[in-house]
Amino acid sequence: MTAFERLVTGLVYAIAAFAVLFMVTPLIVTVAASFGSASVFTLPPPEWSLRWYERLGSLRGLLPALVTSVQIATLSTAISLVLGTMCAIGLTRGRVPGSEAIISFLISPLMLPGLVIGIALLQFFREFGLRDAWVSLLLAHVVITLPYVARTVIGALSLFDFTLIDAARTLGCSYVGAVRKVLIPVLGPAFMTSGMFAFLASMDNYPVSIFFSDAWTKTLPIQMLQYVEERPDPTIAAISTGLILLATLAMIVGDRLVGIRRMAQF
Repeated sequence: MTAFERLVTGLVYAIAAFAVLFMVTPLIVTVAASFGSASVFTLPPPEWSLRWYERLGSLRGLLPALVTSVQIATLSTAISLVLGTMCAIGLTRGRVPGSEAIISFLISPLMLPGLVIGIALLQFFREFGLRDAWVSLLLAHVVITLPYVARTVIGALSLFDFTLIDAARTLGCSYVGAVRKVLIPVLGPAFMTSGMFAFLASMDNYPVSIFFSDAWTKTLPIQMLQYVEERPDPTIAAISTGLILLATLAMIVGDRLVGIRRMAQF
């Protein structure tokens, strides 16, 4: 390796280290602030304490908001997995005119600002007389999570060799059996990856959810913003640490079941 190549390699590693540090530092600050004893965000904290975690049990509205978020995220992810997989199979295996345009339309919510999506869905639901907050939230979150599933499963199906199903059938498998024994195991990592990202995107969504929340139906991000406005203390850091832990657990489970490198391929 020449001196110039060593210089370029060192520069690349330095930039990568800076990027990792830039992204991880806010998370470290949030976790550290949640274990401080001060009533304001102070680093380093004067004393280490669990007082903000103990306070979570007495917070008004936290548990209902958490339950609502988990319900909406679970159901919207399940619906998106079914709809996204059906769309992916139809677009990759069928002869659909304008399939490229349809795929671009399916993943367009990923590229549009959340406020634009929220306003558009709010007007759409009002036109059809839909005013129930919980149902509106569920449908809006399906729109948010569907692109994660459709994009990932379409990518996985485009790489799948469908002649393997024909080969399985020539060896005695029925069509359903070939799909179950050949196709589904290959698509398993795509389901796992897309479902995980869809669930986390739903749990974390604020700009769309704000349009469909009312006094009785709030998601966790909406409730967290209300706490910040009413009493900006490190309690919000304790809640954020819980969400960071949830994302970390999802990554660990994904790594154990699929592998980080394979998840990154989708």
